[in-house]
Amino acid sequence: MLSAKEKVSYGLGAVGKDMVYMLSSSYILYYYQDILGVSAVIMGVILMGARVFDAFNDPLMGILVAKTKTKWGKFRPWLLIGTILNAIVLVLMFSAPPSLTGSGLVAYAAITYILWGVTYTMMDIPFWSMIPAFTQGGKERESLSTLGRSCAGAGSALITIITMMCVMMLGNGNERVGFKWFSVIIAVLFIAFVSFTCFSIKEKSTVDVEAPSVSQMFKSLFRNDQAMTIVITIVLINLSLYITSNLVIYFFKYDFSGESWYSAFTLFNTFGGAIQILSMMILFPLLRSEFKSMQIFFGSLISAILGYFALLMLTFINMSNVFLLFIPGFFIFAAFGCMTVLTTIFLADTVDYGEIKNHSRDESVIFSMQTFVVKLASGLAAFIVSICLSVCHISNDTSEAVATLAQGANVIGVRLTMAVLPIFGLFIAFFYFKKKYILTEEKVAEISAQVKKLHEA
Repeated sequence: MLSAKEKVSYGLGAVGKDMVYMLSSSYILYYYQDILGVSAVIMGVILMGARVFDAFNDPLMGILVAKTKTKWGKFRPWLLIGTILNAIVLVLMFSAPPSLTGSGLVAYAAITYILWGVTYTMMDIPFWSMIPAFTQGGKERESLSTLGRSCAGAGSALITIITMMCVMMLGNGNERVGFKWFSVIIAVLFIAFVSFTCFSIKEKSTVDVEAPSVSQMFKSLFRNDQAMTIVITIVLINLSLYITSNLVIYFFKYDFSGESWYSAFTLFNTFGGAIQILSMMILFPLLRSEFKSMQIFFGSLISAILGYFALLMLTFINMSNVFLLFIPGFFIFAAFGCMTVLTTIFLADTVDYGEIKNHSRDESVIFSMQTFVVKLASGLAAFIVSICLSVCHISNDTSEAVATLAQGANVIGVRLTMAVLPIFGLFIAFFYFKKKYILTEEKVAEISAQVKKLHEA
């Protein structure tokens, strides 16, 4: 069984890595488009192009992890190296030199963002690949998956809550300076947390298998139909969430407007972050004691859809009161908290399934796909949001943006994008998952028993 120290260290690592991820995924478009003045469409193309690059980089990273053999194991060396490099690139990404303008600034944004994706993959794949290597399946695996995702969610929620408040404080109202120093603080915490993880844990049940070639790897993934089902579901769910999280800062800044817009933004994010954390740490365990994981997952999807419908209804009334947004926010954030934990559990279960079906235990390959699809979802969301900002004429000129948004069509355009597109995405996820996923708890228990016998033979 995992020791308390191992659990704490793994949880802290999850907090650190998702603090970094949320800072990049939710604020990089805002930083370059709204603060530095880079075209929204150009930034959307950069963010989407980086995800295409990841389609080749992430699986290769999974192969490198699988081939690694050191006295530290296969995961921890990459975890530590990737963390240090990613922290450095994070600071560079939010510290664009003031002398850069035009094409030079665009090139800087593109290079640093691609490097950030490469180095994040370097540490993210081994981090989640440890779950099957640490556990023997069943409740132990579910417990570690829940802990990891709960702590990761806490890290994401923390960044969502404090970023703009800290940016304004650190920069004395200058957002460009504030983001620079805030990224430095987050980078230092990131290295400290993951270093504690690396020095406190050991692999316990890693299965030595021959690392597949690129062609073998893709064949293995496509044969593992359950892993692909989870991967596609994760894309749809995260795409819905990221569209909202990328647009909400513009909604508060230009729709609520006013110099203290970030106070309402922080208040809303504090509420949402708290709900998401409580959902993962308290609500999910409570529901899990009464319901099966599949029931909770479908219930969470329905809750999120209802929340977005409530948000859609609010687009037709006065939305100047932030507390009205707490109503849909509760259903949406609580649902995403539970689904974040569950998708990781489901994906970990497909490792055993793949071993029985394909005679190959590909934890690094499968979890490399999780890394890729989460980043793919953020890239797609950023591209969709960039189109919305361009169509609605949102620019870093606040007075112009406010004047433009005063026109009703553009106000509704921003609000509808936050609500309607996520509804479609979640509906598709619901029916696709319901049709394709077959790993019920009974089936998982049966497969785990088969894997145990296989290892004992």
